[in-house]
Amino acid sequence: MASVAAGARVLRALRRPLESGRLPVSARRYLSDALPPGGYRVWQERAARDPAGFWAEVARGVLRWDSPFHTACRADRPAAARWFLGGRLNVSVNCLDQHVEKSPNRVALIWERDEPGTAVHVTYRELLDLTCRLANTLKKYGIQKGDKVAIYMSVSPLSVAAMLACARIGAVHTVVFAGFSAESLAGRIIDSGCKAIITYNQGVRGGRIIQLKTTVDEAVKNCPSVKHVFVAQRTDNKVQMGDHDIPLEEEMAKAASVCTPESMDSEDMLFMLYTSGSTGKPKGIVHTQAGYLLYAALTHKYVFDYQQGDVFGCVADIGWITGHSYVVYGPLCNGATSVLFESTPVYPDPGRYWEMVQRLKINQFYGAPTAIRLLLNYGEEWVKKYDRSSLRTLGSVGEPINNEAWQWFYHVVGEGRCTLVDTWWQTETGGICIAPRPSEEKAEIVPAMAMRPFFGIVPVLMDENGKVIEGNDVSGALCIAQPWPGMARTIYGDHQRFVDAYFKAYPGYYFTGDGAYRTKKGYYQITGRMDDVINISGHRLGTAEIEDAMADHPEVPETAVIGYPHKIKGEGAFAFIVLKEQTAHIDRVKEELRTIVASKIAKYAVPDHILVVKRLPKTRSGKIMRRLLRKVVTEQSSNMGDVTTLDDPSVVKEILDAYQKYKEKSSS
Repeated sequence: MASVAAGARVLRALRRPLESGRLPVSARRYLSDALPPGGYRVWQERAARDPAGFWAEVARGVLRWDSPFHTACRADRPAAARWFLGGRLNVSVNCLDQHVEKSPNRVALIWERDEPGTAVHVTYRELLDLTCRLANTLKKYGIQKGDKVAIYMSVSPLSVAAMLACARIGAVHTVVFAGFSAESLAGRIIDSGCKAIITYNQGVRGGRIIQLKTTVDEAVKNCPSVKHVFVAQRTDNKVQMGDHDIPLEEEMAKAASVCTPESMDSEDMLFMLYTSGSTGKPKGIVHTQAGYLLYAALTHKYVFDYQQGDVFGCVADIGWITGHSYVVYGPLCNGATSVLFESTPVYPDPGRYWEMVQRLKINQFYGAPTAIRLLLNYGEEWVKKYDRSSLRTLGSVGEPINNEAWQWFYHVVGEGRCTLVDTWWQTETGGICIAPRPSEEKAEIVPAMAMRPFFGIVPVLMDENGKVIEGNDVSGALCIAQPWPGMARTIYGDHQRFVDAYFKAYPGYYFTGDGAYRTKKGYYQITGRMDDVINISGHRLGTAEIEDAMADHPEVPETAVIGYPHKIKGEGAFAFIVLKEQTAHIDRVKEELRTIVASKIAKYAVPDHILVVKRLPKTRSGKIMRRLLRKVVTEQSSNMGDVTTLDDPSVVKEILDAYQKYKEKSSS
């Protein structure tokens, strides 16, 4: 009975506001100095020259192994690299047990709840308790090693425990961002074959209630693989419970607080995370155990200059790779105190981030350029109102940061004294690949530039003929020349698509899909996507996904969606549509299209603009020339380039005229 009472206590603690103050920290250094022995250049050169030897040495020092690996890397083909062969370990042990043994009362998570001024502190001992109870609950209901579990939850200690519980028993989690529609959720569950879903009755964000369980109920109607839905309580409101549904906290309170960890092979699947591609179908990116964890931990430590006792504040949602790598796995593997941010940057006011920094004494702050651009518009007073002297490192993630936002972030938020790291990486890379730090001590940082490759990352630029571009002051397609432990292993259920997407365009190299410029000094600046993927507020979205959703409207036979520069979001979606016949109900059709996109994908995917045109610019083979539509929207009509391949070049003037009328109407 003592175990039941203890479990209930931990669960209750997550429901009530607690006093927040300076965290107790151990004086003993858990990590070594910010830079490795010998400095950045020595490690960088060694990792490039002898990746297997470099990563083997690091892996033995950083991770706790059940059984040692016999081969550091086997890469017969670039799309089939395998790391730490023969090694066995458990990710949750690396993130929890090893720290509980040394410092059980160290704070693992600070849950900055939506309700202003409230924060819940969870120690490593408490998080291990939560994780084991949740893991035992999953096992009780038949979830075993290799089974897939969907997590559809807002950011909280329980959602982190859900991820770690899956890792503990060898189940594979796929976290779905809690803003996705029922249809998007169902599509991911069906593709991955999930046996269970973990969710909340409701979510809370920006003072608003989000109906998570209702969305799950709608999704599950089309998901025969789902046997159980575990429902936790974020609010006190009652929701309809059906035959599939299990009250999670009740079951956890009855469960044992010890769960023997499953010993996993280095290359067993850890999680899947769905990302958009240039086709309409999302891709289930697969990450495995040891390589991913090692890379997340090492990048967290060295890019952000993380020192033991720091409070690390990444404000990303766990539904994205940033949340996986720099809210959960990287920080917890390093024994860090990680902030879980449930709210929005402007709730209850635009000072929310900075009030939180002052109250929680945050040392590293990692967020998206979208939020920085949004807050910039509210002026400096909301920042200067709060003490930010605890900050040492600022970070930017999700998209290239523009110069104005960088300068504001650096000078206003960081008072010109904090290191600002503009990080470039992807869901597929597992962790940060290019960033200004680590570097030689006090090396320069160029504003709005990712700059330096991380250890073991060897970037190359390729020309349109697939040849490597040598020298500096050059631009090309950004590729990576050799494998690294954190890279994705495949697309779930479709390895050929993985090969085609990342290794076919430039054989022997990983193609990132981004273009880059290498400066005269040899630094890297990301210039943006080279395919039909747009980056809305740091969320990658295939234009084909939006087009497919809009194509469901009976009055819209053709659509073309492009990305265009947006002052706050970085990029926005601009849709061109053709109607079956001229209708007096254009506004109604547009509204219906917005509703369709919101319900099929998510609200953030809804186009900012929808322009009706008589026809779309197509080649003689029927391919839509989206580059011409981009030129129209970005007002580069004087530089349309070659239009001789168009079936009818006069369509360009037609669309330009329609766009001008639309612009005039919008401005009036």
